[in-house]
Amino acid sequence: MHCIPDCFNVFIVTMTTWFPEIQRTGAPIYIEIADAMAHDIDRGKLKPGEKLPPQRNLAFDIGVTIGTIGRAYALARQRGLVTGEVGRGTYVRSSEPPLSDVVATTSSYRESTAEPVPDGIHPAPGKLRLDSTSAPEVGQSSFITRHVAAIMADYPDKTTDYIRSLKPEWQQAGQAWLATGGWQPDVASIVPTLGVHAGMMAAIATLTAPGDRVAFEAVTYASLARAANLIGRRPVSVPMTAGGIDVDAFDHLCANQHPKAVVVIPTIQNPTTAIMPAATRERLAAVARKHGVWIMEDNIYGACVDEAPVPIAALAPDITFHLGGLSKAVAAGIRSAWVSCPPAYVRSLPVAHKMLTGGMPFMLAETAARIVRAGEANTIARAVLRENLKRLTMVREILSGHDYRSHDNSPFIWLKLPEPWRASLFVSAARDIGLLVDGDDEFQFSQDQTSLHRVRIAFSTIPSHAILRDALVRLRRLLDAGPSGYDSYT
Repeated sequence: MHCIPDCFNVFIVTMTTWFPEIQRTGAPIYIEIADAMAHDIDRGKLKPGEKLPPQRNLAFDIGVTIGTIGRAYALARQRGLVTGEVGRGTYVRSSEPPLSDVVATTSSYRESTAEPVPDGIHPAPGKLRLDSTSAPEVGQSSFITRHVAAIMADYPDKTTDYIRSLKPEWQQAGQAWLATGGWQPDVASIVPTLGVHAGMMAAIATLTAPGDRVAFEAVTYASLARAANLIGRRPVSVPMTAGGIDVDAFDHLCANQHPKAVVVIPTIQNPTTAIMPAATRERLAAVARKHGVWIMEDNIYGACVDEAPVPIAALAPDITFHLGGLSKAVAAGIRSAWVSCPPAYVRSLPVAHKMLTGGMPFMLAETAARIVRAGEANTIARAVLRENLKRLTMVREILSGHDYRSHDNSPFIWLKLPEPWRASLFVSAARDIGLLVDGDDEFQFSQDQTSLHRVRIAFSTIPSHAILRDALVRLRRLLDAGPSGYDSYT
């Protein structure tokens, strides 16, 4: 008799003779083994507490290397399917792990296990991140690994040198990735950047001077507005409607405050999930042109929507900077994005980008370009969309009855807190039960903005469905209990 570690129920363990039914879908074999494991757990062929075959035995039975089995078991642990440690074996996890196990699993999944750093930047170990919207793990690493190895073979000297020029292939990849709504940018207009945020900052620095105003939607990705303020620009807030920016209010603001640029997220607006209607995009372009205002179109979530309206860049290419990247749909760690610029700025924007960031690393730019040009970025993006929709379905089930905005292709929801919760108090209460969520303050950038009593719940980076379900159940209990169920002095 063996005991599963203390945070699990105790089972009488038998060694299974499990053999995976591999589907041969074309995915890496270790992913297919982990998928087969999940399938057999779901249908009861593998039962909670059952001990899996030793890696060496299963490798021999299947005819693969022990390293392949090791990767499969590691992926299964990340998904919350199994638990185990060296010398004890690998066991099927119980279907409803207790909180202590959730924390332990999350801690092993996270890279850092250090003590909490009291600097307001690094969360304590074991906190579940419901505040990150990067692409979930769907097997991207196998594609990235293959391309990085090929790049090192093709360009062994590029890790020791700076980028001296932009490769045409990088621009071609950007042209392909940014294409949306029946529009495709001119390949000559494309500039690779170190993520959309860096591209936006390069555009702001290029187009404006210290003291100039830059308009933002009233509720938005506020880190960019704060970064603009950091380099001496003055962010100003534009009211919003259900479909995004209020164009009439923007017209009035332009006439009175004369901003040099406006930043909008027209497709799956962060955090409201709104998609700006085509007619609103046309009016926004017309108003910006009338007042001589540059448009910065953040399309980072646009890659997640097949039927998005035509982008603003197609309506006003001479005054619009259109940006998109891989972080939400493929892999955030590649830190790759592209800007489609008005022709006059194709030379100056890369200079500003280099001055602000140090420049685009060759390895990241080349990896991103190869993944896009091979069609693999689209393959990964489709898998990411399927995974996020599964998770959103779970969110809708568990938070049923609460008021929130969502979109089938969005990795987050915008939740209205029930009375009398305030966002700041709810964020603190969630943190105390191990959950990190973003309150409305995270999406506003000035003191004169009114509290919306909302929080953004993101779900794409939680390591498994079982852990996500546990987190959502705890959030639901917190919402239903109200502030009477939370005391900050305990």
